[in-house]
Amino acid sequence: MSGYVLSEDAVLDLDAIWDFIAQDNIAAADRWTNKLFDTFEAIGQTPGIDHRREDLTNDPVLFFPVGAYLIIYRATGPTVEIVAVTQGARNIPSFLHRRFSPEG
Repeated sequence: MSGYVLSEDAVLDLDAIWDFIAQDNIAAADRWTNKLFDTFEAIGQTPGIDHRREDLTNDPVLFFPVGAYLIIYRATGPTVEIVAVTQGARNIPSFLHRRFSPEG
């Protein structure tokens, strides 16, 4: 059975996204969180539905955009691991280097 799990970092990412949006509008923060979780479900049901970005990283991750956000995940088994959720406009190579480096 396919599904997904959230890495500890992804949980922290989601908390930060909710907190940021909720500063202005709690209902909007809840809607965005729900939209992201719906997308996690879709990714979990169809692993590999998006694409690699070798121009951004050599790590074996896939990228799925949702509005202004980017879901970064691994699809190496029957369960997808959501490793990060971040603003798509940020410097993704630098973000991933910090996230995946041993010192990170």
